[in-house]
Amino acid sequence: MPRRLLHRCLAEVAGTALLVGIGTGTIVAAGDAGGIPQWAMAVAWFLAVLIPVALFLRVSGAHLNPAVTLALAGSGRISWREAASYWASQFLGAFLASGVVLLSLGGGSHLGATLPSHGYVTWAFVSEAVFTALLVGAVYVLADQGEGAGRWRIVLPPAAVGLSTYVIGPWTGSSLNPARSVAPAVLSGTYVDLWVYLTAVPLAAVVMAALWRPRSVDLKDRGSGRAQVAR
Repeated sequence: MPRRLLHRCLAEVAGTALLVGIGTGTIVAAGDAGGIPQWAMAVAWFLAVLIPVALFLRVSGAHLNPAVTLALAGSGRISWREAASYWASQFLGAFLASGVVLLSLGGGSHLGATLPSHGYVTWAFVSEAVFTALLVGAVYVLADQGEGAGRWRIVLPPAAVGLSTYVIGPWTGSSLNPARSVAPAVLSGTYVDLWVYLTAVPLAAVVMAALWRPRSVDLKDRGSGRAQVAR
């Protein structure tokens, strides 16, 4: 593996681990404590995304999510050649994080696995797709326009995740991320309706990739993980 790609993959492992560790760790800790307000959970997930984005955006593009990588590659914003390596890194990071949560906090709350509320499977499918589209749109704005003055645009993807957590979290667990759903599901043995998150989320990413293609490929002010675009 080329050294540059190795550095990006290591950043994706670390970044995804931070995202899953902070987010699902909060769920497990909150469950053990009897629960926290939904707005506090939304803030936790906002920070779970913001911190690794701020740390690794200029290294790997801070995808942290197989659906985001799929959407960026499918729309021509990154090369397909690197997608598989990114996916492997993201799932590895998610499993490492869930393992740490299990060892440090125990297996409560199914390790933060995403589960639709009883009777809300259809609603979960639709809402996960809608908010995944919102997340991908936020990533596209950041990818196409760069960080901008003051780097303010880096808050867009975390804000999409935080909003999703607040709005649909009580009914779906607010995944938007296959790695974030699969790792705690496997380590906790919780597979109920996992298919919802493994179909709705990638489907939304593919639709967004087909509908929202970049007008041009501008390498200025973009993370190095977004600089290799296949033509």
